Amino acid sequence: MDPFMKAAYKEALTGLEEGGVPIGSVLVHKGRIIGRGRNRRIQQGSPILHGEMDAYTAAGRLPASVYRECVLYTTLSPCMMCTGATLLFKVPKVVIGEEVNFVGGSDLLREHGVEVTVLDEPELIAMMRKFIEENPTLWNEDIAE
Repeated sequence: MDPFMKAAYKEALTGLEEGGVPIGSVLVHKGRIIGRGRNRRIQQGSPILHGEMDAYTAAGRLPASVYRECVLYTTLSPCMMCTGATLLFKVPKVVIGEEVNFVGGSDLLREHGVEVTVLDEPELIAMMRKFIEENPTLWNEDIAE
């Protein structure tokens, strides 16, 4: 597994250990992680603190020029909210760990010129599948179904 995706996976595992939804993300600028995040909606009681949003928040306020040189790594295909933030910040590349369990906004990202790579990593697929099977109410709440 790519080292940046491993970092996102570690965030997802930390979130799972905390009782949250196991989705992690890292924002990378010129080969260096500048923001790490995990879905902390349950832990923080926030309806919007998804992994990608947490990584953007952890990166802090940045000039637009920095975002335009970043790569977002996320363990699961980003939802429409996180896709929208990625498009707003004009992040040019997104690497998705898996989109077997959930297909979010990858097509929308591509339509807006974002380079999208989907890895479909077996560990990530298995982790989310198990979480969804064991926590269907939490999962459905998180994706607003």
